[in-house]
Amino acid sequence: MNVLLVVAAALVDGQGRVLLAQRPEGKRLAGKWEFPGGKVESGESPEAALVRELREELDVTIDLAATEAFYFLSHPYPEFGFHLLMPVYLVRGWEGTPRAVEHAAIAWAEPAQMAQMDMIEADAELISQLRNRL
Repeated sequence: MNVLLVVAAALVDGQGRVLLAQRPEGKRLAGKWEFPGGKVESGESPEAALVRELREELDVTIDLAATEAFYFLSHPYPEFGFHLLMPVYLVRGWEGTPRAVEHAAIAWAEPAQMAQMDMIEADAELISQLRNRL
């Protein structure tokens, strides 16, 4: 099984809400909510990938000084033929107003509200970690 390395961000606003993005039509798991981020390209550090992905997906520039490594997620997706490895970062500083550039929609939610949303399966443990942290 192939290993897929991706990064994700939990952008946290001043009210303790986290930004979620809805996967667009035509992609795997379309319609489900996830934490924004994406694949780490060859030769790229996870932090550089995070900066690039959030610029591409949300049109924001994150402040790495206001970013911290938070959680490491490992989840098999045998139905898709890969195993997901995902470092997750808490991001509390950025420039610009997040907007859905590559997603169907974005929404701010408190961790307790995420259980009622149609989240991707791999993010279940991450939501539990956010509840304990925020």
